[in-house]
Amino acid sequence: MFASSTTLLLSFMTAQNSAIASPGIAVGGGTALAGLGVLLFSLTFPATVWGLDGFGPWSLVLLRGVLAALLAGGFLLALRVPVPERRHWGGLAVVGAGVVIGFPLLTTLALQTSTSSHAAVVVGLLPLTTSVIAVLRTRRRPSRAFWAAAVAGAAAVIAFTVQQSGGALHTGDVYLFAALLVCAAGYTEGGRLASLMPGWQVIGWALVLCLPLSAVGAAAALAVEPVALTAQGVAGLLWVAAVSQFLGLYVWYRGMAGIGIARASQLQLAQPLLTLVWSVALLGEELSAAAPLTAGAVLVCIVVTQRARA
Repeated sequence: MFASSTTLLLSFMTAQNSAIASPGIAVGGGTALAGLGVLLFSLTFPATVWGLDGFGPWSLVLLRGVLAALLAGGFLLALRVPVPERRHWGGLAVVGAGVVIGFPLLTTLALQTSTSSHAAVVVGLLPLTTSVIAVLRTRRRPSRAFWAAAVAGAAAVIAFTVQQSGGALHTGDVYLFAALLVCAAGYTEGGRLASLMPGWQVIGWALVLCLPLSAVGAAAALAVEPVALTAQGVAGLLWVAAVSQFLGLYVWYRGMAGIGIARASQLQLAQPLLTLVWSVALLGEELSAAAPLTAGAVLVCIVVTQRARA
């Protein structure tokens, strides 16, 4: 089954390699791919909590980068993908710093003191942060309706966060707010590059670029942090490495290339609510009574941002 899945993924990537010169994918297809990316990302925090059951925070993050880079490098070699032009390496470095190293490390450190559900609602500010950075980077300005809905969605997420925490921020919130900035920069640059090359190559080359640092760091971390090979720990590591770090970012960047950075980012308003569901189902965390109200408000905002003309 694994072999057939790998073959199917290879075929799909090969088709993308030959079609990259085409005008792009349809808006509906881009929305579906970005939505799939959000669904896969929504399991990242619960999987990270599982991973911390068997690995230290630094070991988990750096092993995640190593395994994902080996997976991506295997596909790049199998398909004989040429090395990107030098003008793209700066952007790939931003992607690597933001989504390969920065965001995973900062959120993993935060999850040592914060629950998965709390981290999810704080990171719910990521769509608005990404939109702001995208505007600064691309100089494209979405409509007023788009901004109004984006701000309203962010406000709903903030209100939900404050209500859940009783008005006091957790120590891990400092890590989470820093994670917002570095991840938004990585998403923006990755979305831009995904319009020039297939999305899986964007994250693939970013992972390969970070491999030397990840490998050396992982070796050092494993030497000082205890490791317990529990079933949950290994499952969490495999998910965040193969899915969160590679497959999810592949479909996410491909979707961003189809519908635009700012509009795709607003689909992530649904991610905290999906993560809350997984946190209850997989981790046994308690769900606040305010969650359904927040879910309704956020979903309305998503509909408005998707209909607003960018």
